[in-house]
Amino acid sequence: EPKTKAAFGSVGRRIPYRILHVINQDGESLGNMHRAEALKLMDQHDLKLVLLRENAEPPVYRLMTGQQIHEEQLRRAEKKKASPKQGTYIKELSFSSAIAKNDLETKTKQIAQWIEKKYHVKVTIRQAK
Repeated sequence: EPKTKAAFGSVGRRIPYRILHVINQDGESLGNMHRAEALKLMDQHDLKLVLLRENAEPPVYRLMTGQQIHEEQLRRAEKKKASPKQGTYIKELSFSSAIAKNDLETKTKQIAQWIEKKYHVKVTIRQAK
């Protein structure tokens, strides 16, 4: 079975950068250091290095315990769930003001179905001549 990709870019020993900005598990900055120093610190304290911000110069890594990593992944998953979905669909329905009763009922049912499916519905009524 293929492993599912972690929420963090890089965890552990595979660090492609030479110079890193390291933050300890309490959130205090330890400053910039060479990759070898950071790995030595990681081994001494039995922690893992986790990439927080790759875009920063130098990239920011944090020393975390397995429990902290797990909690952070759960927090990110909740945040992602709470954010609105990118693909919101807008359904549009237009009809004349001289619409027959049956047609109006049919279109009303259609609108109700779309709203149940969490679509945004736009209704346009054209004036009859």
